[in-house]
Amino acid sequence: MKLLLVVLMAGAFAPAPASRGEIARLQKVMEWKAGQTIADVGAGEGEIGFAAATVVGERGRVYVTELDEKKRNTLEEEVHTRELKNVTVLQAAEKQTNLPEGCCDAIVLRRVYHHLTAAREMDASLLRSLKPGGKLAVIDFPPRKGLTESDPVAGVPANRGGHGIPEKVLLEELKAAGFGIEKTFEDWPEDGYCVVAKKAQ
Repeated sequence: MKLLLVVLMAGAFAPAPASRGEIARLQKVMEWKAGQTIADVGAGEGEIGFAAATVVGERGRVYVTELDEKKRNTLEEEVHTRELKNVTVLQAAEKQTNLPEGCCDAIVLRRVYHHLTAAREMDASLLRSLKPGGKLAVIDFPPRKGLTESDPVAGVPANRGGHGIPEKVLLEELKAAGFGIEKTFEDWPEDGYCVVAKKAQ
C-alpha cells in the first residue's frame, strides 16, 4: 500500500518553513509509514514532502504541488538535485488538487487553506483524491487582523475574518464536504491549530 501526502499552497503569503519538530509531530499524527504515498500540496520549500519521502522510502510515493510557477520550478530543481526518485512535482490549481483520483492515504495543507478562493470545490477534490480511510491534515491559524497581511486574498470568502480562518468555519466546511473529523490540536506551533479529517471507508 502506498501513502500519498499532499500539501497545498495557494496564496501569496509565504509561511515560515515547518520546523523539524513540527514535521515530526505531523508524522506521528498522520501515522506515516514506509511504502505509503504522501502528497504535499502547496509545498512551499518542500520541507514536509521531502521529509515524508525519507519515511515512505523506495516503495512509497510523495507528490508536492505548487501554484506559483517559480516555486514549482525550484521544487523540481531540488528534487533533481537530491535525486529523489519517489517524489513527483505537480502544478497546483484553484479548484482541484490535480492528483489522481483515490491516490492518497494522506493529504496535508499547511497554512494554505485560508488562501483558498474556491474552498467548496477544493474540498470536494481533496475528498476524491483520498483513498477510502485516507486522512487530511489542515494546519492553519485564526484570523490575524493586526498583521499588515490581514486583508484576505481577492476572492477568499468574507467569513475568514482576516488573514487566517476560524477553526469553527474550517470544521463546518470539511464536514459539509463529507469529511469526518478525527482529531483537533489547539496547541500547534506558531499559534496555529491542526485538524485531522478522514474519508469514510
